[in-house]
Formats: sequence, C-alpha cells, structure tokens
Amino acid sequence: MAYSQSVGNTRYSFPTLKSLLAKASPPRAGDRLAGVAAATAEENVAAKLALADVPLSGILAEPLIPYEDDAVTRLIIDSHDARAFEQISSMTVGEFREFLLSHDTDAKVLTGLAQAITPEMAAAVCKLMRNQDLILAARKCHVTTAFRNTIGLPGTMAVRLQPNHPTDDVAGIVASIADGLMYGCGDAVIGINPATDQPARIEELLRLLDNFIQRYATPTQGCVLCHVSTTLDLMAAGIPVDLVFQSIGGTEATNRSFGSTLDMLREASDAAQSLKRGTIGQNVMYFETGQGSALSADAHFGIDQQTCEARAYAVARAFDPLLVNSVVGFIGPEYLYDGKEILRAALEDHFCGKLMGLPMGIDVCYTNHAEADQDDMDVVLAALAASGVTYIMGVPGADDVMLGYQSTSFHDAMFVREAFGLGRAPEFEKWLAEMRITDPSGRLLPPAGGHRLIEDAIPVGAP
Repeated sequence: MAYSQSVGNTRYSFPTLKSLLAKASPPRAGDRLAGVAAATAEENVAAKLALADVPLSGILAEPLIPYEDDAVTRLIIDSHDARAFEQISSMTVGEFREFLLSHDTDAKVLTGLAQAITPEMAAAVCKLMRNQDLILAARKCHVTTAFRNTIGLPGTMAVRLQPNHPTDDVAGIVASIADGLMYGCGDAVIGINPATDQPARIEELLRLLDNFIQRYATPTQGCVLCHVSTTLDLMAAGIPVDLVFQSIGGTEATNRSFGSTLDMLREASDAAQSLKRGTIGQNVMYFETGQGSALSADAHFGIDQQTCEARAYAVARAFDPLLVNSVVGFIGPEYLYDGKEILRAALEDHFCGKLMGLPMGIDVCYTNHAEADQDDMDVVLAALAASGVTYIMGVPGADDVMLGYQSTSFHDAMFVREAFGLGRAPEFEKWLAEMRITDPSGRLLPPAGGHRLIEDAIPVGAP
C-alpha cells in the first residue's frame, strides 16, 4: 500500500509501509548506511504525519517480509492474539500513542495487550514518541520472570554480574564474581562471555558457576554465553546448565547468520526446562539483541534497524525468557554514531520490549571509536532507571577487558539504587543481608575481616 503526505508545498510519497517506517525513524547512522533514512528533516516529519494516520489493522495486514519467505514473519502472524487485539484494532498509530500515554492505561491493561502488539506496531508508535514518552509508557509495563529469584518486580532493578576474562582465567573470574557480589550485584545472572567456544572450556566455566552458586547457596542463576548448539550438546552430556543463551535477530536470515533457527531454540528451551534447575520458576532462556545486527549480516530486507530490532523481540517472546537485553551501543558508530543516537536507541529498545511483554534489560555501552563517553552513558542509565529498566550490566570498572567495550560498573548500579530508590530481587536481597554484605535496608556494609567471599577469592599463598 502506498502512503503520501504534504508538508508545505511538497508532497512526499512512500510506496510501502516498510519505506514509511524507515523514513519516520529518528536519524541514525545505520539507516543512513543502509540507504533507507529520510533525506531531509522535512521528509522525516512528513513520514511521521503519514504514519500517525495508519490504522493498526493496516500494519497487521502488510507484512514487511512475505509470510512464505521468513520464519520470523510467520511467528509474528501465527502467534498474534486476535481477541486481545480487538481492544485496539480500530486505532491509528497516532491514537495508539495517546492510548499508551493515557492515565487510564495502566500495567494491567498493557499486560493484557502484550500478545496483541506486533513488533511493527510497537516500532511504529515508537517513532511518533519523544524520549519522555518512551520513558513514561515503558514505566507502566511490568514484566516478572523467575528462576532462582524473581526478576522485574516494581521498585526493583537487577544486575547481570559480568566477570569476563581475556583468557578465561578461573582465578580472575572468581575474583570478579566475589567483587560484584560484595557490591550487591548479580541477581539477574552471573553471566560469562567465554574467550573461546570450545566445549571443554565452556564445561569448565559452567561447573565453576554451578559450584560457586551451590557453595554459597546464592539465589541467582549462572550462564556461559556460548552458542545454543554448544549448550544443547553440553546439556545432553549432563553438564549443569541454568540458562540457555543465544543472540537473536528480527529476520530468519539474521538468525541463520548467528547459526540458529527457531526450531533449535525450541529444542534448547525444552531441554533446559526438563532439567528443572529453577527453584521458584522455569524461565530458562536468555537472549541478547542489538540494533544493527540485521544490517551487519546483510539480512535487513530494507527494513530500518529499529523495526528489525523490534522484530527480534517477537522471537524472544515465543520462548518466555528470564532475561532479554539490547546491547545498545556494542556494534559501533556505523549503526549508532554518538551518545544522542545511543540514548534514543536504548529508550526505543526498552520501550518496545516491555510493551511486547519482555523482561527487558539494556547493556548501556559504547565502543571506543564512537562519539560517546561515560558521561553520555550516565545520562542513558538515568533515563533507563526512570523507565523502569529490568536490569543492567555490572562489569568490573565498566571496562570489559575481554570484549573490548565500555559498559556499566558495579558502582553505577549503586548510583541507580541510591538515586531512584530501587531494590534487588527479593530473594537475592535477603541473601545479601544474611551474608552481611548489606544491612537490613539493603545498603552495603564495609567488608568484614575474614569474610568467606573475600578469603575464597584470594588464591592460597597470594600476598
């Protein structure tokens, strides 16, 4: 279907919904690189005006990639909740924005609508929203998941403890884990990005995490972020696996570039659930995404990068994950050029994920060749905290020495908790107090002499 809109003396035409969505996107490097961005600010305004008048039912009726050509499109259409959609089916995208921002639209209403909202609907309304709109609407969405603790409760924010090491040195990893726990981080997951995907090394790291968690009866979950096929083989061999990780994208071709399919993810989810390692829940999947991955794989089909990213959330939603996060600035300035573009993308991704019913976290990060610095990340972090972000990353010193990028530190999590009055997962909060890491109010205590976590992290014979 073709769309058009006049601005001043110029009439702009958009031949497809795909092109309309792309031209309506806020400016970003990836869309410019792909050649799908609006040529001028005026064309961008025209596209937004035209998009505001598009019915949500029209978006549902015009797949961006044909049904028969793409597994993600089939998943989106086949899993759509038509009954719940009746409540909003008569709305245009502009009316949907007003609905989301209305005082009468609360968490209960949005929870009931989550399965009715397709990625394209979420992306479309996102393009009409200011940053403050994205913060306000996302804050209304409450998504709770559980494995060994409860993630996403109102008034809480979890932290993934990320103890990466460039050589997977066990002593270095254990020291980083102890360091993070002593700062009250790790309730989302203790998640290691391995330096190699060799099964023997992955097994070693999985056993390390399992032993550590069991030794201290820590109410959290461990994950080694290896490929799903490797995790499947390790589960079949009886290796202790809590969460299954996989990077995902918004098109079938993007997921194939990651070496995965929807069938493979279903097999892994079923296998992990059969292990029944969760104590209070069985949300066993952990997904990471990021704007630009489809373009990087030449698998975007002319779809703008924010809409491609939202389509990845349909993949995640199908597997009831414990955790999902957008690694928002990780791919680099070719996709998100500077701090302003990273901020916008972070708020977009968090909003779309939460609106679609996901436990959405953000890795607030950037690469050293981007036009961004840690001051920019402070602004992104504060905006996400105001949005009700489910979790963030905790990296020693905010500098990931294995992946080579800048993220958020254990201290940054302390800032968020102090500034916004946010707690941790309740089971983890209780454990921290029992370990005398925090006082009953959740504030950190000075490390006590002879503390087990400190003693066990120091190799015998170390000075």
